[in-house]
Amino acid sequence: MGIMTRFKDIMAANVNALLDKAEDPEKMIDQYLRNLETDFAKVKAETASVMAEEKSARRKLDECSEEIAKMGEYAKKAVAAGNDNDARRFLEKKSELTQKQEVLTKNYELAQANSVKMRQMHDKLESDIQAMKSKRDMLKAKVKVAQTQRKINEMGSGMESAGSNAAAFERMEEKVNRMLDEADAVGELNTSSEEEDLDKLASKYDSTETVSAVDDELAALKAEMGM
Repeated sequence: MGIMTRFKDIMAANVNALLDKAEDPEKMIDQYLRNLETDFAKVKAETASVMAEEKSARRKLDECSEEIAKMGEYAKKAVAAGNDNDARRFLEKKSELTQKQEVLTKNYELAQANSVKMRQMHDKLESDIQAMKSKRDMLKAKVKVAQTQRKINEMGSGMESAGSNAAAFERMEEKVNRMLDEADAVGELNTSSEEEDLDKLASKYDSTETVSAVDDELAALKAEMGM
């Protein structure tokens, strides 16, 4: 049977080994499932056909066995009736059917063996498909966890980069502030120098006004005293 040769590897398939070797387990397990489900449909149809052949072979064997028993009973009745010629014909038919029975027995045994093998293949393939479906769900859950973890790691890396940028920004801000402070200091120095010169100039006139006021007050005092 071609079907037995074509699917012999299915009987020896190790689902876990296939998944462990997969480069992309999530995609590969879906592909394996599609392949297995296609194979399963073929195996199921072939199994039904082989089981039908077994039943047919069994039915033909049972019918032949019944005919053999019937011919034996007729032979006995013919002998009892004194009809040896009739008995001989029944016995000849029985002998012919007995040879046929041997062939039918072999056919049935072969059909039965094929049916057992196909049933085993059917059951194993069905079990493998269920195992792969369960592992697929678990695998996809793990993939989602891994993707989430990767996003978290990427965010963490981004935070480190942001922290580095913030530190650089603070250094630049400090540098700018220092430049402003230096500019303010220079401005203060310039302002102080100008104010000092202006104060000196003003004091010159302030002192003159003070002497003039004193002289005026002295003249008024003398006038009051009649001098």
